[in-house]
Amino acid sequence: MIANLKLYQSNGSPNSRRIRIFLAEKGVELTQVPVDLGAKEQFSEAYVAINPRRVVPTLVLEDGTAIGEVPAIMRYLDEAFPERQLLGSSSKEKALIQMWERRMELEGFAAVMETVRNRAAGLKDRAIAGPHGYAQIPALVDRGLERVRDFYADLEARLVEAAFVAGTTLSAADITAFVTIAFATGALQLGIPDANTATRRWHDGLAARPSFSA
Repeated sequence: MIANLKLYQSNGSPNSRRIRIFLAEKGVELTQVPVDLGAKEQFSEAYVAINPRRVVPTLVLEDGTAIGEVPAIMRYLDEAFPERQLLGSSSKEKALIQMWERRMELEGFAAVMETVRNRAAGLKDRAIAGPHGYAQIPALVDRGLERVRDFYADLEARLVEAAFVAGTTLSAADITAFVTIAFATGALQLGIPDANTATRRWHDGLAARPSFSA
């Protein structure tokens, strides 16, 4: 257990889950501080002082430095604990993994998030996460569902030609894609299409890893 690092996170947050899986795959244990999103603890003075954007997760270092945003937290952890790298080792690997992870986030994760936040009744004036309130746009729900379906089709095409999203080894790109599917399945009842056999093979392999239940 690395006591001088604290991860402020929520078990119900897909972004927090990305970091929990990342940590588990690296074999790194650190102090986890729960943030109750249901009770709106992310808007408390104490948490806003840590992360003014009022979102989770946030990694706080021993000197008090707070690192928000999933890619930034992943970057810190991969460099601070390099024994099991999930963002690549060579310049080529790093670039390719970043490219694929970015695609999984923009084309998949963000599409699910957009759909959920513009549809959920409890997020009426919180259509975009962060410090500001934004009204929902119902038309974005239909577009979001279309984006998620396209994500599944594009992911299937990729996994027909590669064992993992970024190539031959498991990386952060796989974590983001896996959590995206769990998010879409749970929040939108939009799981992996039956015809997407390559995605199912990949998904079932990851689901069997203890780290992916983190």
